[in-house]
Amino acid sequence: MLDGFETSPMVDRLKWLLAMLLVIFLAAPSFIVIPMSFSAADVLRFPRSSLSFRWYEYFLDSVTWTQAARASLVAGVLTTVISVPIGVLAAYGTMQLGGRLRLVVGAVIVLPAIIPAILIAIGLFFVLARFGLVGTMTGLVLGHVALAIPVVFVVMSAAFGQFDFSHERAARSLGATWTQTWFKVVLPQVTGPIVASSLLAFVTSLDEVVVAMFVSGGSNATLPKVMFTALRDKIDPTIAVVSTVMLLVATVAVLVVLRRGSDAAKP
Repeated sequence: MLDGFETSPMVDRLKWLLAMLLVIFLAAPSFIVIPMSFSAADVLRFPRSSLSFRWYEYFLDSVTWTQAARASLVAGVLTTVISVPIGVLAAYGTMQLGGRLRLVVGAVIVLPAIIPAILIAIGLFFVLARFGLVGTMTGLVLGHVALAIPVVFVVMSAAFGQFDFSHERAARSLGATWTQTWFKVVLPQVTGPIVASSLLAFVTSLDEVVVAMFVSGGSNATLPKVMFTALRDKIDPTIAVVSTVMLLVATVAVLVVLRRGSDAAKP
């Protein structure tokens, strides 16, 4: 029953069918790389001709690919560690502002998510080049942090939008310090959104390619950059292996975020 109208079983089945078709349309192009990664062919081929772990072994034995995987992992972890506290505090501080000022500050913080990534990459390249940070892990992390902070800010702004600040004021009135209030009152109530924003920040760094193309290089080249290089030089089937691994990481992160969201929505 919905607003006094009862839907028929046929309409319900049609809704589910349309939803499943939409999911297949959106997910199939991504998940098609999984069977391709188990192919024994020398080129990317679908459907695969035979089952083989050849390219997984090549990925693990390749210095180039494992070095890129290590660089992506380090950059992702550092990006998460830096961007999450900044994004959480930015969202908390913005909620203390007045309505119009809050909108202006929030718009400035999420600006990197709105501006085309190529413009940010070009600007970062010239700024980092002046300080000799192009091709370094420091420069790469700074670029990824600039893109991850807006993601964390948006998630945490929604969380603090539902936060009851009277609990914080009550704790302060009873003599709790700012640090005690944060760790004993505020953080326990926003743990779920913090975990969700951390995963999204990590995935943002893991999947980012435009900034990496401009500011990473050598031993600090990330997986997306090496993938694009491999596509330019030749169609390396190892790309399907890397895509499968990154797809699984992103899928797990999304499932955890959705699970946290559903748990937070429960009364």
